[in-house]
Amino acid sequence: MPHEPLIRISHVDKQYETAAGPVPVLNDVTLAIQPTEFVAIMGPSGSGKSTFMNILGCLDLTTRGTYILDGSDVSTLDTDALARLRNKTIGFVFQGYNLLPRATLVDNVSLPLIYAGVARVERTRRALELLNKVGLGKYGDSLPNQISGGQQQRIAIARALVNKPRLILADEPTGNLDSKTSHEIMKLFAELNRAEGMTIVLVTHERDIAAYAKRLVKFIDGRVTHDGAVEARFMEETPA
Repeated sequence: MPHEPLIRISHVDKQYETAAGPVPVLNDVTLAIQPTEFVAIMGPSGSGKSTFMNILGCLDLTTRGTYILDGSDVSTLDTDALARLRNKTIGFVFQGYNLLPRATLVDNVSLPLIYAGVARVERTRRALELLNKVGLGKYGDSLPNQISGGQQQRIAIARALVNKPRLILADEPTGNLDSKTSHEIMKLFAELNRAEGMTIVLVTHERDIAAYAKRLVKFIDGRVTHDGAVEARFMEETPA
């Protein structure tokens, strides 16, 4: 029996109101993402992919259409219910690591658990477990400025995982990293997807980064222009 999609987007439009009138950003977007998928989102600047990710992350709402996340119709939820759904279902990884500079790495990783009401002993245990998973267990008492950029992104990934979310949304997670470190981070994402069945949706401008995913969705002018399996020849020949 097939799984119910984790994400179901149906005929979604998004426009922003400006002094000069409405500006359309997404136009009739429809797609579904199943549990355990690894999806790369690509498209030129202004194509709508970042707005699409904000909608997936419940950080923005659709103008028209339906977004069902893990069985919940996002448009029917109030602010508090949206926050609970985000905290329970989604882990975010951004281009900027967004770590608290004066907090230890353990405290950075465990931060989402405070909002979830988890006791401190359990927060620390889960944070240390994830620090070990991303290969940084011995740095728990360090501050962010005492480790490299690549290590800081690993900390951000550990923080995204600490609430045991069903979905990771990664927005240009390698944008601030050198090539070698970028591929190390992407291997970590690929392992999380393969070994633990983590659903991952990734925005990137880089074909070699998108190649780690199993499915590619391309946006141009607010529309989905391609949705299919990642193929090496396609990644080489198609401009981002």
